Amino acid sequence: MSWLQDKGSRAGLLPSPAHLPATRDITVCLLSCRRSQSQGKLVVADAGANCMASEMSFLPDLGIFTMGMWSIGLGALGAAVTGIVIANTDLFLSKPEKATLEFLEGIELKSLGSEQRTFKAGELWRKNGAVIMAVRRPGCFLCREEASELSSLKPQLSKLGIPLYAVVKEKIGTEVEDFQPYFKGEIFLDEKKGFYGPRRRKMMISGFFRYGVWQNFFRAWKSGYSGNLEGEGFTLGGVYVIGAGRQGVLLEHREKEFGDKVNLPSVLEAAEKIKPQAS
Repeated sequence: MSWLQDKGSRAGLLPSPAHLPATRDITVCLLSCRRSQSQGKLVVADAGANCMASEMSFLPDLGIFTMGMWSIGLGALGAAVTGIVIANTDLFLSKPEKATLEFLEGIELKSLGSEQRTFKAGELWRKNGAVIMAVRRPGCFLCREEASELSSLKPQLSKLGIPLYAVVKEKIGTEVEDFQPYFKGEIFLDEKKGFYGPRRRKMMISGFFRYGVWQNFFRAWKSGYSGNLEGEGFTLGGVYVIGAGRQGVLLEHREKEFGDKVNLPSVLEAAEKIKPQAS
């Protein structure tokens, strides 16, 4: 047999014994047996297991890898929970700056009717005062809900002789026309976004993590309102009740989040304080 191996090795057909792997040693380890005196059974010696363990010692420690993945996962979960908690507090919301009568009356508005004209906003309330809604986005179903509820006050406002107006910051396609059925008053274009200031505030993606916003979504959806995604809807709007002449701003409601509606009884209470100017 050794003669055949030697011949094969010289011919290049078989590896020489000196180059054979340690297969024989492993085989001997696995075949090392001992007779169990108590049970009379043939068991494989521990030497075989030790040999196999030494051969697989190159494998990485999966325990450390698993712990690392758990740490990363828990860290990401903690960051997400922290972000949601922060999004639901008012500490990081930008605070509105109160609008003065001087600021509001100088805002430039444009009519959207057949006869377009540009004028100062002060004309709207000079004689009889006015209730004015600064619409965040005409296609928003939350804005349509508030416009509809505000319009429900039109009979009481008409008895007081107080007009109801709205301003939008952009006109896209038929968005204003589609909004008109929800709002029972004249609508004007405020391209410079004056009624959204003096310090314009925006609520970005964090708004969708606020519990109150989702409550408002569900409330409007349950009431049957629908909308679209046309236009810019991150700049927050509001509602103003402005007295006649130099009476000033009687109520200023500024949205703090999407769907933050004005209190209707407060609007009526403020409107009843308006003192129309003599012609």
